[in-house]
Amino acid sequence: MRKLLALGLVVAAVLLAGLWLIQGWNGAGPARRPTTVVVAPGSSLDEAARTLERAGVIASSGRFLFQARLFGGGGPIKAGEYEIPAHASHARILFMLQGGRTHQRLIAVPEGLPSILVQERLMQATALTGAAPVPEEGSVLPDSYSYQRGESRAAVLKRMQSAMDRLVDRLWARRKPGIAVGSKREALILASIVEKETGKASERRMVAGVYSNRLRLGMRLDADPTVIYPVTKGRPLGRRILRSELRARNGYNTYAMAGLPAGPIANPGRESIAAVLDPAPTKALYFVADGTGGHVFADTLAEHQANVVKWRAIRRARGEM
Repeated sequence: MRKLLALGLVVAAVLLAGLWLIQGWNGAGPARRPTTVVVAPGSSLDEAARTLERAGVIASSGRFLFQARLFGGGGPIKAGEYEIPAHASHARILFMLQGGRTHQRLIAVPEGLPSILVQERLMQATALTGAAPVPEEGSVLPDSYSYQRGESRAAVLKRMQSAMDRLVDRLWARRKPGIAVGSKREALILASIVEKETGKASERRMVAGVYSNRLRLGMRLDADPTVIYPVTKGRPLGRRILRSELRARNGYNTYAMAGLPAGPIANPGRESIAAVLDPAPTKALYFVADGTGGHVFADTLAEHQANVVKWRAIRRARGEM
């Protein structure tokens, strides 16, 4: 009888210990709010556990290690910055560390952003280190770029520029024969103008077609963004273009010269680059705003002038003139 009682007590103790371990493994942790924890490169599980305990997301590194080795599968952990949720369990924390589910920090570079503003965004990312120069205009591929705390700004900028190089190489290899640009740099220059001239994806190839036709004929491109760029380096002008700016000869103003400007006027996106390398087959030489956010295109100057009259009437009706 005593043996049965003793055995029962042992079994009960084992069950209680098992229940304690399982509940402790999946139970709520002590952190009252989301907490950022940085696991240094090369950290062992023991070192990571001590870091977690110091941060207050686990109560005991020893208990965490014992449970991790019992239930965690033995997979390696990955370094990085982790955003540990409030009351995260030991099981969830180890799952995050083994899966490398680090806190995602992003820098967004929208299509058409000038390089001076790309540098501003890099410098505003306080988790990055070091300085970054203003990149060459047109060298950065618009996209969202992830980065880790402590990474250098120069390294992130290099990724942005490498992404542009790879994209241009890939699209240039598939370019349509007979296009108006003769090099990758010319493609970027024209794509930057297309990017700034229309915000409608459906129009990009058509705008590229108009400018391609003008280049072939030796006509001036007459693109307003090329007038603004030397004045602001891509920042918003905030006013109407001056007559003196339309006449200025500075290597960019396409009202004062034929051909492409001296360089890109922004960082063009994928679709604008693709449009320049495969423009719409069109005879159009002109376009003007249509009042809906898009443009109306014309083959002849007479058609274009009639479209301009309509656009001015729309602006007068809106009280803009």
